This record gives sequence, structure tokens and C-alpha cells, in this order.
Amino acid sequence: MSPPAQEYPKQYFAASALAATMCYPLWRSAAIGQSGFDMATMSVGRLTVPRTLTPMVYGFLPPYKGMVATVVGMTWARAAIFWLSDYGREIMRSYGYSDASATVLPPLLVSTVVQVVNQPIVRSTVTLQDPKYNLPNVMASMRQIYSTHGIKGLWHGTSAAVLKTVPKYCTAIVVKDWMEEFLQQPDPASSTYETDRLWRSAIKSGAAGVAGAALTNPLDVIRNEQFKTHLGLRATVQSLWNDMGIRFATRGIGKNMIAVALPVGCTIFFTDAFIQWSQDGTLSGPKRE
Repeated sequence: MSPPAQEYPKQYFAASALAATMCYPLWRSAAIGQSGFDMATMSVGRLTVPRTLTPMVYGFLPPYKGMVATVVGMTWARAAIFWLSDYGREIMRSYGYSDASATVLPPLLVSTVVQVVNQPIVRSTVTLQDPKYNLPNVMASMRQIYSTHGIKGLWHGTSAAVLKTVPKYCTAIVVKDWMEEFLQQPDPASSTYETDRLWRSAIKSGAAGVAGAALTNPLDVIRNEQFKTHLGLRATVQSLWNDMGIRFATRGIGKNMIAVALPVGCTIFFTDAFIQWSQDGTLSGPKRE
């Protein structure tokens, strides 16, 4: 059984911050690849980078425009979603709600609110990666969006973002909780008990991250295309379908599987690890009797 979430908010926040920082280049590569930005030919040393690999290479090269805003936005968003979902499940169970309701409803509500609040940061940081604008920072990106499309422009693409984010986190959390119940608990008497706990968490985290990412790639493509074209949801889907057919659903899927599955999985794993170390006294935190 998982430890009470209410005792470990700092561990959730620290895990989210670490995962967001580590995975920023992957997010950047996926955002560029899914948005279909026109990228100039790149060379590394004397080698010309193939166009299919340009977004991935570009994402890892400085300058890292919008990194602070992106990391801060991802940190508070994921920390809020995972901590409030776990805490909310505990509260709902204490009031007699079914396991299904207690598992699904908290991430459904929290991830919806978080996505709407976070949308201007998401919108501006993705736009910032478009080479055609040559914007220096997130504030400049926000000003450009506001001057061109008004205040509504900052929330453009929210519908696709919510349709993508909510199922992603609901799926990840449902899989995480199911794996927590399904996987055998390590033997406390074993000499490798602490390592076994981490391996168990790694399996659970990996499954949750992959499951969440696999379902939402088409909506990632739609959202990022909206950022690029400023079209509405229906017009964006129609445009993508006319240009690519059903193949649009898989545009950038390889990068997205890494850029989404890895940070979500890492957030879950780091949270488990930080809580485990807190319980063992390695980190400051409440001790379990």
C-alpha cells in the first residue's frame, strides 16, 4: 500500500522538479517535431543533420529558450496533479467512495484545472521554439501572441490540450495505482529489500508513463498545430487530415513517447524514491513507525 500522500508534498514537488529539468530537451524536441515548424538545415561539425532528426538535435542544443518557464510550469503542474490525485483518492476512500471513483475523479478534476491555468505558459513556450518568430524569451512570446490574437490567444488550443492532458494523467494514474496493487511487495527480510523497492517502482512508473503517452499523441499534434496556425479545433483537424490523412496521428510519435512517457514515469519513480529515502531517514521527512 502506498504511503499517505498528505505527509509528503515536498517529495512530490522535488520529484516533479527533477523530472522536468532532466527532460526539458526531450520536451523541446517533441514540441518542434509535432508542431511541424520549418527548420533550417543543421550541421554538427562537418556532418549535415538529416531533416527527420533536426527537431531532436535542435532540442538538445543551446540556447534553451524558455527553459525556466517550461520547467516551472511542468513542475507545479505535475506535482499538483500527482499529489492532489493521490491525496484526493485517500480522502474519497475515507468517505466510502468506490476505488474506481476515488482513482479516476481526482486526476480528472485536477488535471483539467491545472491545464487551463497553465495554458498561457504552454502556449508561449511552444511558440517560442518556432524559428520564424526569433523571439528571445517567454515574455516576448506572450506579448507577440497578445498583440496578434488578444488575450484569448494565450488560451488558444486549450480544448485540445485538455483532451490530451486529462486522459494522459488519468491513464497514467490508473495504471500506477493498479500496478501498485498488482505487483508483489518486496520481502522486508531480503538483503536487497531497498533495491527491490526501487526496481518495483521503476516497473510501475515505466508502465504508467508509456500508457499515458501512447493514447495522447494525436491530440498533442492537434494542439501544437493550433499553436502554429491559430486555427480552431475542427479546422485544425480538417487541415491535418487533408494534408496527411490518418498519418497525422503518428507525427512525432517517437519523440512524444520519449518526451511524455519519460518525464511522467520519472516523476512517479522519483516520488517513490524520495518518499522511500525519507522513510529510511536519508532525506528529511516524517518517519514511519
